[in-house]
Amino acid sequence: MINFVLIAICIAAGMIFKSTKTIHPDAHKGINTWIIYLGLPAVSFKYLPKVDWSPEMLFPILSTVLIAFGSWTFMLIYSRIKNYSARSRSSLELASGYSNTSFIGFPLIAAFYGEQYLSIAIICDQTMFFMLSSMGIIAAVKGGSKSGKVSPVFILKRLFTFSPFLGCISALILSQFINLDFASPLFDKLAATVIPLALFSVGLQLKFGGWRKLIPQISTSLLYKLILAPIMILLLALIFGIKGDIAKISIFEAAMPTVVTASIIAEQFRLNTKLVNLIIGISISIGVVTSAIWFQIIELLF
Repeated sequence: MINFVLIAICIAAGMIFKSTKTIHPDAHKGINTWIIYLGLPAVSFKYLPKVDWSPEMLFPILSTVLIAFGSWTFMLIYSRIKNYSARSRSSLELASGYSNTSFIGFPLIAAFYGEQYLSIAIICDQTMFFMLSSMGIIAAVKGGSKSGKVSPVFILKRLFTFSPFLGCISALILSQFINLDFASPLFDKLAATVIPLALFSVGLQLKFGGWRKLIPQISTSLLYKLILAPIMILLLALIFGIKGDIAKISIFEAAMPTVVTASIIAEQFRLNTKLVNLIIGISISIGVVTSAIWFQIIELLF
């Protein structure tokens, strides 16, 4: 409950500062710079070295990857039917394929299942973050270009100069050769700034004018993120006979609302930030209710 109060406070604070005009209109860009170049890489260094990789953890990894690719396929078909631009399609893909597996997911898992299951949730979270830093950036680069077409070389260049992606790779590699415990306090403090600043940035950019025109896109994104994505992982678990805690947590994490970092990427690559921010705010609000429903469904079937 405390986390949801903090969400409301951070977003509301951004909206209030924006409305009073006491803050520069582009202030969110400075905040986003901090998050991208310091906060998000710190998240990787905080969690990735502590992950206990094992064969059974392949399912939450596969689940997260499948949701990202599922969003790409679903939004490609939907956008072609609606004749949307590459920019709109990328915005929808970014807002629909990546779950808020930590700030929302972690406390809900602790509340519904217990803190001992956070080790599985961390796998989902870091896989999601890796996919967002790779596949998400590829989508953002393509959607942010004027022609909608970008050469593979340009995509790779943007990908390997994107600080969070480099943070993921560096944390995975360096942790195999160097004990990074000495820097844990620094990583903890930097990582702690990501969620409140990201939510504050969302509040600064949130605009409700003309939201009615975006209802079809918002509802389609929420349909995939909060309903179809967890159904897909549930069916995958049933088909392959995956049972127990790993199946439960993987499905539950798939049902989480949109990750707030999507707003940062959308703004940096000039996508439809208004649409993405509205999806984030609404999905978090509705996700509180749908997650409880999904808990009941998961417990009934598993």
